Amino acid sequence: MQPDFSLADCDVMGFDLDHTLCRYQLPQSARLIYDSFAHYLVTEKGYDEDLLTLAPDSLDFCCKGLVLDTEEGNFVKLAEDGTVLRASHGTKSMTSEEILETYGRREWKHFNTVSGMVSRTAKYYLYDNYFDLPGALLCARVVDSLDQHDRQKKYDFWKDMVAAIQHNYKITAFKEDCGMYFPEVKKHPDKYLQRCPESVKKWLKQLKSAGKILLLITSSHSDYCRLLCEHIIGNDFEEYFDVVITNALKPGFFSHTPNQRPFRTLENDEEQEALLSLDKPGWYSQGNATQLYELLKKMTGKLDPKVVYFGDSMHSDIFPAHHYSNWETVFILEELLGDKVTVPAETESEPLEKKGKYEGDQTQAPYFLSKQWGSFFMDRLPGLENAEETLVCTWSCKCISTYSTIAIPTLEAIADLPLDYRFTRFSSNSSATAGYYPSPPRALLPNGYFKDGLAASETWRSDATMRTHTRGAPSVFFIQAVCFAFAYGAREDAMVPFVNANYDSYPMLYFSNGDVEALRLQAATTHQHIAARLIEAVQTMLSNPLEYLPPWDPKEFSARWNEIYGNNLGALAMFCVLYPENIEAINMAKDYMERMAAQPSWLVKDAPWDEVPLAHSLVGFATAYDFLYSYLSKTQQERFLEVIANASGYMYETSYRRGWGFQYLHNHQPTNCVALLAGSLVLMNQGYLQEAYLWTKQVLAIMEKSVVLLQEVTDGSLYEGVAYGSYTTRSLFQYMFLVQRHFDINHFSHPWLKQHFAFMYRTVLPGFQRTVAIADSNYNWFYGPESQLVFLDKFVMRNGSGNWLAEQIRRNRVVEGPGTPSKGQRWCTLHTEFLWYDASLRSIPPPDYGVPKLHYFEDWGVVTYGSALPAEINRPFLSFKSGKLGGRAIYDIVHKNKYKEWIKGWRNFNAGHEHPDQNSFTFAPNGVPFITEALYGPKYTFFNNVLMFSPAVSKSCFSPWEGQITEDCSSKWLKYKHDLAGDCQGRVVAAMERSGVVFIRGEGVGAYNPKLKLRKLQRNLILLHPQLLLLVDQIHLEDDSPLEAATSFFHNVDVPFEETVVDDVHGAFIRHRDGIYKMYWMDDTGHSEKATITSRMYPRGYPYNGTNYVNVTTLLRHPVTRAIYLFIGPSVDVQSFTVRGDSPQLDVFITTSEHAYAVYLWPVEDGSRSPFAQVIADRQKIVFDRASAIRSSTVPEVKDYVGIVERNLQHFKPVFQQLEKQILSRVRNTASFRKTAERLLRFSDKRQTEEAIDRIFAISQRQQQQHGKAKKNRKAAKGYKFVDAVPDIFAQIEVNERKVRQKAQTQAQKELPVDEDEEMKDLLDFADITYVKHKTGVSIKGRSGLAQMVTTARSSAPSISASYTRLFLILNIAIFFVMLAMQLTYFQKAKRLHGQRCLYAILLVDSCILLWLYSSCSQSQC
Repeated sequence: MQPDFSLADCDVMGFDLDHTLCRYQLPQSARLIYDSFAHYLVTEKGYDEDLLTLAPDSLDFCCKGLVLDTEEGNFVKLAEDGTVLRASHGTKSMTSEEILETYGRREWKHFNTVSGMVSRTAKYYLYDNYFDLPGALLCARVVDSLDQHDRQKKYDFWKDMVAAIQHNYKITAFKEDCGMYFPEVKKHPDKYLQRCPESVKKWLKQLKSAGKILLLITSSHSDYCRLLCEHIIGNDFEEYFDVVITNALKPGFFSHTPNQRPFRTLENDEEQEALLSLDKPGWYSQGNATQLYELLKKMTGKLDPKVVYFGDSMHSDIFPAHHYSNWETVFILEELLGDKVTVPAETESEPLEKKGKYEGDQTQAPYFLSKQWGSFFMDRLPGLENAEETLVCTWSCKCISTYSTIAIPTLEAIADLPLDYRFTRFSSNSSATAGYYPSPPRALLPNGYFKDGLAASETWRSDATMRTHTRGAPSVFFIQAVCFAFAYGAREDAMVPFVNANYDSYPMLYFSNGDVEALRLQAATTHQHIAARLIEAVQTMLSNPLEYLPPWDPKEFSARWNEIYGNNLGALAMFCVLYPENIEAINMAKDYMERMAAQPSWLVKDAPWDEVPLAHSLVGFATAYDFLYSYLSKTQQERFLEVIANASGYMYETSYRRGWGFQYLHNHQPTNCVALLAGSLVLMNQGYLQEAYLWTKQVLAIMEKSVVLLQEVTDGSLYEGVAYGSYTTRSLFQYMFLVQRHFDINHFSHPWLKQHFAFMYRTVLPGFQRTVAIADSNYNWFYGPESQLVFLDKFVMRNGSGNWLAEQIRRNRVVEGPGTPSKGQRWCTLHTEFLWYDASLRSIPPPDYGVPKLHYFEDWGVVTYGSALPAEINRPFLSFKSGKLGGRAIYDIVHKNKYKEWIKGWRNFNAGHEHPDQNSFTFAPNGVPFITEALYGPKYTFFNNVLMFSPAVSKSCFSPWEGQITEDCSSKWLKYKHDLAGDCQGRVVAAMERSGVVFIRGEGVGAYNPKLKLRKLQRNLILLHPQLLLLVDQIHLEDDSPLEAATSFFHNVDVPFEETVVDDVHGAFIRHRDGIYKMYWMDDTGHSEKATITSRMYPRGYPYNGTNYVNVTTLLRHPVTRAIYLFIGPSVDVQSFTVRGDSPQLDVFITTSEHAYAVYLWPVEDGSRSPFAQVIADRQKIVFDRASAIRSSTVPEVKDYVGIVERNLQHFKPVFQQLEKQILSRVRNTASFRKTAERLLRFSDKRQTEEAIDRIFAISQRQQQQHGKAKKNRKAAKGYKFVDAVPDIFAQIEVNERKVRQKAQTQAQKELPVDEDEEMKDLLDFADITYVKHKTGVSIKGRSGLAQMVTTARSSAPSISASYTRLFLILNIAIFFVMLAMQLTYFQKAKRLHGQRCLYAILLVDSCILLWLYSSCSQSQC
């Protein structure tokens, strides 16, 4: 059994009514019940009239858990082992001596029977609910009254008490106005009933919206139930529940068989004949849990639906639901509301009726602790004389932990919690306080009131005690007010605060030093579920350090794709921040960083042209440096900073010449840029402003363009698919957070961000374990997506849906097998998930959750249906892809020549991870992947669920078959630039869902070579039933088309297909644990060709072994050929499948054991008004007309796009200037002032720099001398800011760098013939792909580190200029000395004075050149 419990795991929610859904005004209702019983005993049975009066505090006697011995007239309170803790005879408490004399320390005589709760007898009665409790007081007073006349050995009043109960509560009492109880409640419901809180009603609706089945099971009769529900909920109360069961006669409802207790229908609140079975939801009477559970199976579609039942009675609700039905149980225990310190009135011996008459409604609510009976949960074991007393649990308390899953005071206590909140359940392995929510009773706490409160028994009612209580009230109120304000503020303001260079050392990247304590508190409270995953990750690392620590050997480090080292370091560092007492983890983190710092390069040996591994290492290392700075030694701080500087400098250099510097919206770009940004920020905080300035500007110049271009993507998608989309957003969201925090650049209102949740929500298959695997993909996500989802929720949506989807994915993660997160990626985003999670946002599913929805991604060209549902019977998932290469945004930017200032065609984009997959589809009936994508594999057409044609009309990879024009025979990547590939496009023609039937049509002719002479290539998908999909391919040829055959492919990467044939119709099937999934096919003549069923292994270097597929070939006829395929789930029995193909209409007839379908398809030329399709399902006519058509729209170019980027770039310079002033201010009166100033100002003009330093130093000294003067003078001195005299070093940096930047950008954008294989090296993702050839200028083998220390080596742009200056200086020095030597030797002997003068003139000019070169070299520090 799991240690925790969540309502989200339950399929069915059952509720008791009285004191569960309907709470009563307990003092008033208790008095009414008492009076009802007493009036009957006095008027009908002749009992003493004194029973009709009550003293004000009489109800203190009422305490749940008491047992009445009806023969002896005694009430007993039992310990968990059955011994008597307290007792009374009538209302008179028995002393400890009397208890020991009467009962001893042995088990009470009826304990075996009462503890089993199976039956009640006339010898005892257990009081465990508020309807009965006033009867306990009445019985006690009856005993007192009888004893006044003559103490009896055996009492015989119980039969009269039962008669009083039956008289007031019998089934006809409400209708007949019998007794006092029902007539009074009908007249004054507000006096006795509490209306249901709005939070509870909203919660009930949310449960239904989440797909839960809601039951109301009450022993009250239907008429009283209706009165209660209409009053507390409203006249629409029936809409809240799927099944209502009244007069359930619990606990018999759970224990009796269908024969003993059948269900009955109701007419006008009168029970009708018994039902043989329960077939549909509704309102019923009596019944049994067995037949109800069978109905629940049908309603949920599950063989073993999980039920939770809420109730307030241990005997009638909790025990039988747990014991007989094995349901989860939630005990409504109002005693938790009144668990206050109190003192038992052990010495009180007078009968209660002698204390005065009852006046008004001043009685205490029964759930507050009884002074006579003490705590409901614990009590002391009575001893002899001076023997010490022993604390023990009561039997009632033991029952709670034995039979309840959890215990709560009211439904309202949990109504505001997320549905997937994890409660700690009661279990034999848990503590005594586990299972109580929101907090355990104080009596069960280690320092509960029995240790403290009893010592103060003499002062319980004293004024001093009262003053002590009230003295703390203002403090408590203040603390609560502050906490509320903090929580409210957190909810309302989710913006990232702009730091504005106010750094207090480290950490500073994602949070400040002052935030650490709050983060640690969150780890123990609101963020516990994320902290638990961090703990699990670090414990795994610590348990096997050699598996996770980077190797010392550089050859081993660079021998494979090593992103794992940077990825795991962030989680380890975050753990160390949250749990600083774990020295082992901190030592491991420092050892981890030492090993990484020891590497001469973080690149992969066989892919030195790819900076992505370096980026993973850099961002992880820089983050760990920031998080762990205070734990590092001074030597480590300096050495690790040097490593960050070297790596960042190398990244900056390569950003000018690698694709990630100018290929937008590709996953490598944000990955590498955010690494460079993290390194820059770390160095900026250390005062290396000039390097950080250049690097930061380069990152912003790249990424801000991408952010602008994202506005073209109107559907929130990413063209590389869901898996690589998570790769992109992992870094993109970090970038957005960091630039907001550090530079006040706000992208949180970006239109693409607002739509991106749909990209994650509408692509998840039922069960939340897999996603649409379009383009290169694994089974779901490479990174996250929990981190990205909580980011969207906190900063963009603010509605709880992101938190909800993150929790669903987290809870349903695959533990082993396909879909398991990789070892190098599973923990990478835990630190950002923790930092971005907003606990104030309740996890709330989207409004349409639980209902299959059709969604069209207009930019991506993808349609999905049935996403994000539970993996259950008849929960299908369907996807279809037919769009433009790179998505509509990129395709249109390239073809319409948009953003001319930035974009030069396909050169600026990279579609290498896409597949030749226009008109492909997937199908997962019951959430089981039946037809799947082929995941990350070679970019061959036949690895996708599409068509190929024969004979080929151009060079083909698999002659005589020809696939889509983006297929590349010699590359791991999709062809997208050359020949016809750049014009590849498909189109979703129509997509519509009507009456549960889904129709999708795509046109794929634009994805094939025009020489094939295809006029139209339409694929039609019609989902007739959740487990029945019809697919029709319509191939329309031009008159002169050379094509003879088409062949289709259908894949499943997990399970091999097997062959079958029925009545000459060929098919294939896969075996799954829940049944057989089948497919059959034929053409429009009724002919069915035998297929090729096989598997294909991928070449070495791909993450997956290969795929299984069915290959169906169809001979083509002019002008139109149609191929028809039927995909069938295990619950559908297809009995006939026929086709009639009279052109232009196609008719398909399908009959199953339960339904009959007729489908009519028309090709529908452009401009035609005829419908696309018509479906007749069991006589219901469903037409898909032109309203189903997808209407394309044009997205205009973003106005002033260059200006937008320039304005955002203006945000970061003031931060650097502010930081420069702060740095100089800190060191102005120290010995390191001149050294610091020279380093900060070294890129500016040398003469101006010296003057500035001298002026600053003089002002600083003058301020120092004035330190002892008057306050006014000191203020005057401070009024002149010495840092205002500092030259604008950043402007000077930009001047020096501008020419180099322009030259590099011109070269990068220049259109030249490109070696495709060479360029695509930027996309390598796996270590075992080896390219022998590479440009020598790219390789960094043999480098000592990545570069020299950047603090002395400068950034690359100035260094390039400095290199040329240095070269010319050396050449001119050499020329000067050569000419000088010639002058002193040969020309000295020259006879002509003119020759000597010319040589002197040349020497003079060369000297001037030398001086100029020396000056330039000095400025650039060459």
